[in-house]
Amino acid sequence: MKIEQLKKRLKRNRAMTSVTINIPEDVVEDLQRIAPLLGFSDYQPLIRAYIGQGLRQDLERFESETVTALIASLKRRGVSEQVIDEALKDVVSR
Repeated sequence: MKIEQLKKRLKRNRAMTSVTINIPEDVVEDLQRIAPLLGFSDYQPLIRAYIGQGLRQDLERFESETVTALIASLKRRGVSEQVIDEALKDVVSR
């Protein structure tokens, strides 16, 4: 995830919406039991942390797959490895 996007996600005053989901009672009990052991005040912040962590992993994976597909496409079109490497270095050094 890009640094600017990550900074936006870390702001506490972001707009929120309520989501209602059905979770088995035993799972909620486990969440309530484990939350304080992980430093969370309740199970709901723990759920948000789990969702955020999984979401960031998936976003990173899909962004990585997109970059890999772009590189392969550029190679098929005759763009040299050197030019691709230089472009990647430019993007990473930002």
